[in-house]
Amino acid sequence: MTTTMMMMDTLLAAGDRLADALLAENEALARLDLPGAAGLAAAKMRAADAFAAAFAAATKVGARPEGAAQRDGARAMAARLDTLAAENKRLLQRAVAVQSRVIETIAGAALSRAANPVYGASGGRPAAPRQAPAVALALRA
Repeated sequence: MTTTMMMMDTLLAAGDRLADALLAENEALARLDLPGAAGLAAAKMRAADAFAAAFAAATKVGARPEGAAQRDGARAMAARLDTLAAENKRLLQRAVAVQSRVIETIAGAALSRAANPVYGASGGRPAAPRQAPAVALALRA
């Protein structure tokens, strides 16, 4: 086996690991398991870094797929990564939108509660929150 073939095999293996990491994160995002997806982010980044390093090494020596098996493998890997990356982007955008709506709902509820305080047990309004006094600090080296 030539060095070029070994480099391409390494690149294809790194591409498979990246695709597996993207697939796992996509599955978590599709379930809206945001903590689970966040837990997979480090593995995805390691896989992406390994793929980038393998690609850079293969490019540096001018490695190209040799034979039908490597050419087909490279095409399949590229198509799989393209599909998974597009889906990952879409799912991440959806997750950010969902998180934003949750935050807006919580903030809206808090603001409306603060604007319309309920009467307390004694019949009066609760005391207004006390504002902290202004503070200025000056430091010199």
